[in-house]
Parts: sequence; C-alpha cells; structure tokens
Amino acid sequence: MAFLGLRKWSTPACSISRVLRPMAPFLAASAVTFYLVSKMQEMGVRSETYAKDPKNPYGAQIAKEAHH
Repeated sequence: MAFLGLRKWSTPACSISRVLRPMAPFLAASAVTFYLVSKMQEMGVRSETYAKDPKNPYGAQIAKEAHH
C-alpha cells in the first residue's frame, strides 16, 4: 500500500557502493560545478576593474602579488 505516493523499497544497508553508484554522476557534476564557480569567482576578483576597488577583500593580497 502506498502512503502519499511513496512505496516501500528495500535499502541496501550492507554495501556503500550500491548506494553511491547511482549518485556518482551527481557527485561528479557537483565537484565540477564547485570548481568552475570558484575559478570564475577568482577571475572576477582579480579582474582589472575590481582589483583596485577598496571594497575588494582580496585587494591587498592582489596588490602584494602584483609587485612581485
């Protein structure tokens, strides 16, 4: 009998790989998305427009690296 459209399914409690295998594409996509968003943020913070902005929290670090 279904309760609110949910059915009873057997859960593999003995093997983690049986649980992670269907989630592998989502975990990989999450890792790629996290990496690409962090690279985009890094490029945005270091762009010429915002590198010298006093509101930039990384402004001092960028200026220090620019002098080297």
